[in-house]
Amino acid sequence: MYLHIGSGFVVRNEDVVGVFDLDNTTGSHITRDFLARAEKDGAVINAAEDIPRSFVLCADKGGRRVYLSQLNPATILKRSSENIL
Repeated sequence: MYLHIGSGFVVRNEDVVGVFDLDNTTGSHITRDFLARAEKDGAVINAAEDIPRSFVLCADKGGRRVYLSQLNPATILKRSSENIL
C-alpha cells in the first residue's frame, strides 16, 4: 500500500521507518546533524507546500530518503493505519 504524505507525494508503507514531529525533534543536535547530513547527501525531498511540520524517514534498497511534510505526524499515522485495515 501507499501512504500520501502531502502535496501529491506518496511513499510505500513498507519503506517508512518513522514519522517525526519537526518541532519536537529538531531541539536535539543529533536530529539537526542527521537532517543536515541527509540534505548534504541529497536525500531530503521537500513535500511541503507550506512550512514543514514533520519529516518521514524512508529506507529501501536504493538508500534512505527524508521527506519534509506539511502534515501533522498524527495525520500521517492515521493515514498509515487506515491503509493497513
